[in-house]
Amino acid sequence: MATIKKTFQVTGMSCAVCALNVETTLNAQAGVKEAKVNFANATVSVEYDTKTVTPEVLKGAVEAAGYDIIIAKEDDPGEGERIRQSEFRALKRKTTGAVILALPVFVIGMFLMHLPYRNWIMMALTLPEILIFGRDFYTHAYKQLRHGRANMDTLVAVSTGVAFLFSLFNTIWPEYWTSRGLEAHVYYEAAAVIIALILVGRLLEARAKDSMSSAIKKLMGLQPSMVTKITAEGREVEIPIREVEAGDVLVVKPGDKIPVDGQVTEGASFVDESMITGEPIPAEKSKGCAVYAGTINQKGSFRFKAEKVGSDTVLARIIKMVQEAQGSKAPVQKLVDKIAGIFVPTVISIAIVTFAVWMLIGGELAFTHALLTSITVLVIACPCALGLATPTAIMVGIGKGAEHNILIKDAESLELMHRVNTIVLDKTGTITEGKPVVTDVAWSKDGEEERLREVLLQIERRSEHPLADAVVQYFQEKGAGSGEVAGFESIVGKGVRAEVGGEAYFVGNRALLANEGIGIDAESERRATQWEGEGKTVVFFGGEGRLLALVAITDQVKITSRQAIETLQKRGIEVCMLTGDNPLTAKAVAESVGVRHFKAGVMPEEKAGFVKALQDEGKVVAMVGDGINDSQALAQADVSIAMGKGSDIAMDVAKVTLITSDLNVIPKALKLSGQTVRAIRQNLFWAFIYNVIGIPLAAGVLYGVNGFLLNPMIAAAAMAFSSVSVVTNSLRIKWKSL
Repeated sequence: MATIKKTFQVTGMSCAVCALNVETTLNAQAGVKEAKVNFANATVSVEYDTKTVTPEVLKGAVEAAGYDIIIAKEDDPGEGERIRQSEFRALKRKTTGAVILALPVFVIGMFLMHLPYRNWIMMALTLPEILIFGRDFYTHAYKQLRHGRANMDTLVAVSTGVAFLFSLFNTIWPEYWTSRGLEAHVYYEAAAVIIALILVGRLLEARAKDSMSSAIKKLMGLQPSMVTKITAEGREVEIPIREVEAGDVLVVKPGDKIPVDGQVTEGASFVDESMITGEPIPAEKSKGCAVYAGTINQKGSFRFKAEKVGSDTVLARIIKMVQEAQGSKAPVQKLVDKIAGIFVPTVISIAIVTFAVWMLIGGELAFTHALLTSITVLVIACPCALGLATPTAIMVGIGKGAEHNILIKDAESLELMHRVNTIVLDKTGTITEGKPVVTDVAWSKDGEEERLREVLLQIERRSEHPLADAVVQYFQEKGAGSGEVAGFESIVGKGVRAEVGGEAYFVGNRALLANEGIGIDAESERRATQWEGEGKTVVFFGGEGRLLALVAITDQVKITSRQAIETLQKRGIEVCMLTGDNPLTAKAVAESVGVRHFKAGVMPEEKAGFVKALQDEGKVVAMVGDGINDSQALAQADVSIAMGKGSDIAMDVAKVTLITSDLNVIPKALKLSGQTVRAIRQNLFWAFIYNVIGIPLAAGVLYGVNGFLLNPMIAAAAMAFSSVSVVTNSLRIKWKSL
């Protein structure tokens, strides 16, 4: 069987049960080897036999199940995105309309008991709510019923549908009840408000999904759409990136993004590889050096030979791994959706049994009691308390987090954070400032500092090396800066040579000074070795036949990092550090902040692998990073935290973003998670207790004991009270300290 694998966008999914239904439907089709739904991205990956089944057949099967898949045209890959945006706008219109209609129905139903034509007015407002804005609930529930399934749509459709139809009957024929000495109650407000609330929740969920998918779009945006290729005749021509093949020679100019992976064949430059290594200092590139797609060329220009293109590039692998890690996560609402799948048929069964039992034992008022009790069962089992239990606590928790510089994207991360027992920290930009600065300067001879500062500053101003920027910044603050530079020359891999005032000067590493015959005295060598042991980069400044100065440059540790790490360790949380930097620097930083476990020289996929290895040991892992190179590990982690001053992509992939660069906020975030989870558990407990006690009372279990039958209006009031109690309990989070 020759199979192919394709990914389709799925529309119409509203819960984890929906994702399971789509997956089950597709896996049941002849010719389908495997179908996996990625609920986070609303896509399904299908491996199928092209001779047995076609995308159109798959689409028909999914449509019959109540959903849809989009078969994008080969020449129009943006079609799926346009349809998704159109659906989002439609959902926004439905939600707005539902809320506008529900508000007056709620006010009239709860407060204007004696308004003339009250029931008819509420019926007129609720009818379009049901037929227009809430229509999808009923159509989806019907399609689920045809397949013997139930989801959240079923619960909403049954409860609101029965409440509306019962109210409609009582509005048109109130004498049926009044002739029997009973009041004809209506429950339009219950039907209208439930539909509005559920639509608001789905709109918020759709926005969260859209925000999450933007991370992948930005990763894809790192690759340029057009590239400059050198033809066999030596001419430069612009071609689309999709036409690039392995072996092509491409030109990269200053400021360009490198389009594919390859090897430099001509020229030299510095390339910002922070998206790969996370390090702030651009890497020097010359003939024979490897370059990677998505990295950014700095000041020089060069040619390189394409080696890996398309899905084989490092950038493409990062995108794929982020997608897979995101898709492996369970949906936030999985618990409520699973409960709904059991809860709905159970409640309907109880209502039917209640009706049947009362018809058998109810005597003269059998039908009246049967109808009232079965309706009361359905009304009291309305999903409001259950549906509000998690989102209200989450909303309050997220709001409180924002007040403390913690932005939380979804409920899953907020629920998981309190269980974290291992935190993995990226070094650059997370523990450290992420910017190289001069920390120490040692002059070989006193009395000449001012003159030599001017010389060094003028030379470094001409240099393209990224460390030169740190030197320039440092000496500009000292007020130096004059003199003419002549004969400036960049020496690849060593430094620069320049003439100032007719004298030759050299700025670079040890090898540069050795080549020029400039010796380094024992005291300077001892100082340089000491600084290097502290993880600093040492720049040697020589001229006039001798060593003139040593300059130490480092990425400084944030002053709050050590305190934050100590706080986490005192709480029993293991703290690890990962970095693409060299082992010497990594060791120095780890020791300065008290981190006992660290790993240096790691690539992006290795960071994700490190996180996965910890997870395989049974640990709940939080990853904290700020760069594109951290995005795979962030997506892999149980809880992903991005520093707010980092890259947009890290913030998009991460489920938690810290607006501040202060790591002391992380312990606060973990405590907030604990407070929120406790509130969620309390809410769910009361929601279930309410149903466990309320449903039997509604069914009339006490009638044989003391003649008590629960009035449907009291059931509606109890339902409303349960929702109020859940919201009030959630608001308690705001008043607790972090």
